[in-house]
Amino acid sequence: MQSTDSKLPSHPGENQTDKHYEGVFSATKKNGEVYYRASLTYHGKHISLGSFSVPEKAHEAYLEGLRLLSDNALTLNHYHSESSLAFEKWVCLLNFRDNGIYFGNPIYMGQKLFYYYLNPKHVLKFDLDDLFFYSSHKIMCRGNHYFVADYGMQLNIMSRYGIKNYAVNGVDFHFINGDATDFRRENLEIHNIYHGVRCTQKNGQYLYTVRIHIKGNYVVGKYHSELEAAIAYNKAIDILQKNGLKKNYTANYIDGLSPSKYAEIYTSLKISSKILNYRP
Repeated sequence: MQSTDSKLPSHPGENQTDKHYEGVFSATKKNGEVYYRASLTYHGKHISLGSFSVPEKAHEAYLEGLRLLSDNALTLNHYHSESSLAFEKWVCLLNFRDNGIYFGNPIYMGQKLFYYYLNPKHVLKFDLDDLFFYSSHKIMCRGNHYFVADYGMQLNIMSRYGIKNYAVNGVDFHFINGDATDFRRENLEIHNIYHGVRCTQKNGQYLYTVRIHIKGNYVVGKYHSELEAAIAYNKAIDILQKNGLKKNYTANYIDGLSPSKYAEIYTSLKISSKILNYRP
């Protein structure tokens, strides 16, 4: 294990402190305030451990980082609030130690899945196929909703699995094992994949109700197939826009249907008179 930062050149604006504080560099903020950065090198990888107000704290973080990388007995269960390093850094370092790959996000890899730690008690599970995406997109949490920043916008991670922003857990989709933090695709069952369509079951038969939001929700109609319901939503959009409603709706994308068949279904569908007669 490589562990001495004294072999590394200082970064611009940084000067290595007294040799007693190995792995610690001083730096200066724009306002002239001095702070201290801790870092180490492990298997050729230079790892920043964070910034601290005094060199002693930075050195403690450096030493803790070395222990995490060298002591296989240490696990995430040993983390406590008084640790020198942030919990996220614990996850990053232990994953690097155990799995040989360093992620900037708090990811720990398993055999057939990986864990994304929002905090010690809040852990999300994902398929390994999602590893590239989440290693480069930091997850944020608001209530029970999870987002990532993508091209300057907040993207609800549910959309990666074909689940709409307005979807209701237990109605439009559900987690098969009951664990709402398990986003493995085998654990997600989606019931309503189209905009405005909601499925209900009565006497063993499925019925698809279509609603569209204008100023409140309007019922477009009820249909016996999900495909008809999706096309009915599109037809309602066309009618409303033809009647002068200037509102941008996202139409349902219908895959695997020829234009002639789509037109045949579209023409045959009955639409509520409230939609037909709506005027803005």
